[in-house]
Amino acid sequence: MANDPLTEQIAAYVQAGRAPSPAALEVAWLALFDALGCAMAATRVPECLRLIAPLVPCTVAQGGIPIVGTAYIAEPLSAAFGTGCLVRWLDFSDTWVALETGHPSDHIGTLLAAALYESGRRQARGEDALTVADLLHAMVAAYEIQGILGLTNHPSGAGFDHAAFVRVPSAAVAAKLLGADERQIAAAVSHAWCDGHPLRVYRQAPNAGPRKSWAGPDASARGLQLAFRVLAGALGCGTVLTDPIWGMEARQFNGKAFTLARPLGSYVMENLLFKAAYPGVVHAQTALEAAIALHPAVRDRLDTIDRIRLRSYATAIRITRKSGPLANPADRDHCLQYMVALGLLKGQLSEDDFLDSTARDPRINALRDRMVVEEDPGYTSAFLDPTVRACANSIQITFQDGSCTERVEILQPIGHASRRTEGLPYLRRKLERNLALTLPDDRTRDILATFEQGWRRALPLRAFLHPFCASQ
Repeated sequence: MANDPLTEQIAAYVQAGRAPSPAALEVAWLALFDALGCAMAATRVPECLRLIAPLVPCTVAQGGIPIVGTAYIAEPLSAAFGTGCLVRWLDFSDTWVALETGHPSDHIGTLLAAALYESGRRQARGEDALTVADLLHAMVAAYEIQGILGLTNHPSGAGFDHAAFVRVPSAAVAAKLLGADERQIAAAVSHAWCDGHPLRVYRQAPNAGPRKSWAGPDASARGLQLAFRVLAGALGCGTVLTDPIWGMEARQFNGKAFTLARPLGSYVMENLLFKAAYPGVVHAQTALEAAIALHPAVRDRLDTIDRIRLRSYATAIRITRKSGPLANPADRDHCLQYMVALGLLKGQLSEDDFLDSTARDPRINALRDRMVVEEDPGYTSAFLDPTVRACANSIQITFQDGSCTERVEILQPIGHASRRTEGLPYLRRKLERNLALTLPDDRTRDILATFEQGWRRALPLRAFLHPFCASQ
């Protein structure tokens, strides 16, 4: 059966397994540690731990896979979901800014589970275990597919979530890790498309909530399940995208074709955006940075503020401009005005600032009520320009006596590729802090030493992961 051209392109890219650029591997090394650090920090959140508890626990001897930072051992699908949820829960892991923004780190749990499972099978056959380098190559491929799909295809513009752009790469790359050939990879991708696009409702007010923290990992783990099904003999659905009557493009996107804006390579990993300094939605990161810069000028004059003028871009406004009560931490970490208020009040922002204990501070809503959010057409153009992809925001504050602060404008967040050198110290401090939240000092030091040594070590994957696991 012939496959859709897009499915064939993805399968051929994954099967070829071309070596990523050295720059991409360097960034992938950073992304891996950043994701695992975020997962360690999220193990402090009871709601997340309850969600990821394995439905059917098992042991390593039974083929079980550890869920990072916990004592849980689970079969591969539950392990993929569990680690993925931990990585994503605090909205502090890496992101990709495009027409369809997403979070490529959603793949980490699935790629770890698939690689550890296959590594165990290889060792049982007397073959070499998979290494961290194998995982980094898989990350580059999964990140690339998701990111390039997002450049010109826009599910959220039609009311759908970007989760399919997680499920498709995870299915393809997990199948490759498990030993699939190109035909099987294409079949796994076709089934990932068959699942369609879920509604975006859980990312938008008034329904924004914890599901946005597990929707991506859920889609990624589903990709792993589809890879297993194909390896068990399931046939693909060749024209799932392009069938003129029943295809996804016809049924969900009014016939608009899904395409790749550029050849698949290492572009996405090379240009990855980290949340190096602050948690929360990427579209508010530069606004938060501007608010923190203004904190010294306003901290003693908060009661005399008349108006806070925020200028932003259309996508940020659509997703993050919110009025009225914010129901939960997941609602708050996607609110532009909430994050700006905390930056002005405290001169910093941490994951705990999204909790109820902080949100009760009446000064936050008092500041939100004085904010005016306007679109800057230049910022919108810069966000949509694929050569720029700016996430620009600016803030200026007017006081009751008519005086004003300077207008602070930030074009790109600290973790952007154009600020990579500046952002590296932030990333390291973030990693050290996240590890120290849950690990003893000696294990934190060991992990940081490995991080500093770089990716070129041929370290077996299970040995690499060992210090991150509570059961070690």
